[in-house]
Amino acid sequence: MLRPHGSLFFLDTNIFVYALLATEPLKKQRALQLLEQALASRQGCISYQVIQEFANVALRKFASRMGAAACKQFIDAAMQPLNRVGSSPALLDSALALQEETRYSFYDSLMLSAALEAGADTVYTEDLQHNQWVRGSLHIVNPFLQSANDAPTT
Repeated sequence: MLRPHGSLFFLDTNIFVYALLATEPLKKQRALQLLEQALASRQGCISYQVIQEFANVALRKFASRMGAAACKQFIDAAMQPLNRVGSSPALLDSALALQEETRYSFYDSLMLSAALEAGADTVYTEDLQHNQWVRGSLHIVNPFLQSANDAPTT
């Protein structure tokens, strides 16, 4: 998938989960492509919330649970370099307003607010409706749909 030069994209937690999940080889391949592009181009970003959610899944929900040291190593190598948005009262306020506006869950609204705060124009997630726009500037894309991988984003 080609991206316009200089545009930022936000990766939801499920991208990192699929990057490590052997039981879903096609999703794993696509997730690894996005992760490699994010790290190589420096145009990918996440929030601290994504790191917290990933750690919870990796330590508690993976079929082969990740140990604390391996989890920390993955976070340090693949996630911290992309972390652009920390927790803040302003982010919380934005998420609450966005939740009321969109009726998304609070945690989805928090993720979307972080993507907006980072200046991302695309958020990659399978958890929200594909091809929707948030506040006219943030495009929701499910990267695991074939149609999302065939056409370049603008």
